[in-house]
Amino acid sequence: MGVSGNFWDLLKPYARFQDSTFVRNKRVAIDLSYWIVQHETAVKSHVLHPHLRLTFFRTVNLFSRFGAFPVFVVDGTPSPLKSQARIARFFRGSGIDISSLPVAEEGVSVERNHKFMKCVEECIELIKLLGMPVLRAKGEAEALCAQLNKEGLVDACITADSDAFLFGANCLIKSLRPNTKEPFECYYMSDIEAGLGLKREHLIAICLLVGNDYDLNGVEGIGLETALRFVKSFSEDEILNKLQEIGKYTADFCSFGGSVPSSDENSRKAKGPLHCSLCGHPGSKSTHLKFPCEYCNSDPAEGCLEKPVSFKCNCSSCDMDRKHKQQKKNENWELKVCEKISREPNFPNENIIEIYLFSNQETVEDAGQSLCWEAPNVDVLVDFLNYHQKWEPSYTRQRILPMLSTNFLREMASNPTDKLLHEQFVFDSIHRVKIKFGHQLYVVKWKKATPAAGNSTYTIISEDSAECIHIIDEPDITEIQFSSSDGCSFMLTDEDMELVRAAFPEKVNQFLREKEQKETTSRRKETGTRSEGTPEHAATTSSKSVQLSIKEFYRASKLQKQEKFAENSSTILEDNNILSSKRKRDASNKNLSKSARRKLLFD
Repeated sequence: MGVSGNFWDLLKPYARFQDSTFVRNKRVAIDLSYWIVQHETAVKSHVLHPHLRLTFFRTVNLFSRFGAFPVFVVDGTPSPLKSQARIARFFRGSGIDISSLPVAEEGVSVERNHKFMKCVEECIELIKLLGMPVLRAKGEAEALCAQLNKEGLVDACITADSDAFLFGANCLIKSLRPNTKEPFECYYMSDIEAGLGLKREHLIAICLLVGNDYDLNGVEGIGLETALRFVKSFSEDEILNKLQEIGKYTADFCSFGGSVPSSDENSRKAKGPLHCSLCGHPGSKSTHLKFPCEYCNSDPAEGCLEKPVSFKCNCSSCDMDRKHKQQKKNENWELKVCEKISREPNFPNENIIEIYLFSNQETVEDAGQSLCWEAPNVDVLVDFLNYHQKWEPSYTRQRILPMLSTNFLREMASNPTDKLLHEQFVFDSIHRVKIKFGHQLYVVKWKKATPAAGNSTYTIISEDSAECIHIIDEPDITEIQFSSSDGCSFMLTDEDMELVRAAFPEKVNQFLREKEQKETTSRRKETGTRSEGTPEHAATTSSKSVQLSIKEFYRASKLQKQEKFAENSSTILEDNNILSSKRKRDASNKNLSKSARRKLLFD
């Protein structure tokens, strides 16, 4: 929602795509209604109470994995215009004629349906149990998000309502996908001003022309491109005043601020100098037949050159004429736009302008006092999710651990103490470096203060999580290890490298030293292995350990066959020679008959 007419497509070329580190250590204001609607659309009918489940997981991800400080903003009482527009949108989507709908009365608002409001209240209770601040706006949530951003209380707004810029937002995050490598889609008002030349009041003027959340129709016959071209012809200070002037008077160019050229000026411009029909330059054709004009640069004996099909004269008179025609064309176009605007009743709506420009939701002092982040109330949170989501206590405690560890590291970085993580675990060591979604993390090993029996490694997964293992926004499963050698149990969690360094610099330095020593030892072993043994031994080892390529393999097999064939041939030849010599001896034996000796000799 927000500005109608595919307004996001207009801003898309000026989007910045940031990685997950963009929101680290930054305050972000979140339009809770946008999250709830988005969650319902994404996983509706797949899980139990998707608004609670995804609000829980996304908050844990945003706080622990991304390192942000979320500030949740809830809608207050909508204005009568917003209520009327919401009803009109519902009937329009249902295919019902909305022309007979009553006009919203002053001060009369219609709340959202009871089911949606119940979802909002349940999410508010969950967020408070997680220790996150919740602010309730007087009107629109995106208006309060924008005001917090404008006044510097938060660094960005997370919402898909494009009218947040109309309320004064400076930085907006449109899309947020925690469990992918896809970057955040961010928009800066400074980029929009530099790229499109549009400032806040220009955007308000566009929304009045094409439609918005308070007036779905806008001005009939004016689309986004027309509105963009029209508002860019005025400065930010005068655009809204011009719209008010056009709306008050009948469509007339004089009232718009232009001037109609006089008849003398038109006749003077119409006459102009004569142009040659042959070359197209100033002067008559008869004159150019005798003497070529100065513009053609041709041989005097040949005369002027014939003008091409797409010829345009560049003399001062023709330039002025073209500028006059273009100006007239623009004036006619602006006149048509003004006529469309003047036909629109009650345009522009002063209430809409006042909502966007003067929507003061809260004072800075009140909002600043409300922005505080506390530790999650784990015990009550376990009971809450057990009642609403049917989650086992062990499952909830395991899934809240990333938030608890992040909160613990932040406290240790600011004020080192002997406090335990979740009153059970102490920081033991850095297990290894892990790369996830293109970013390096430390896998931190936590040691449980009380010893445990057994020797195993397992992860806690409840039956409830099986049905939604592929749904978005679910954080990692924490790994628990038990060691029977010393009776200690360990837990592994993924943590931000900079946060771990700030909290436990000595542990990080120790890990880096050990890692460097291992790499040095490994390199020495490889170097020693290469230098050991004779060349024959190295060749034998290489032939045994290195896999041959397919060409080398078949070449080696062929040589082996040839060698075997030559060996067999020599054996057969030797046997034949022995047999031949034996036969010769037998053939020379005189005790045998003459026919037998002949047979032995020639067989």
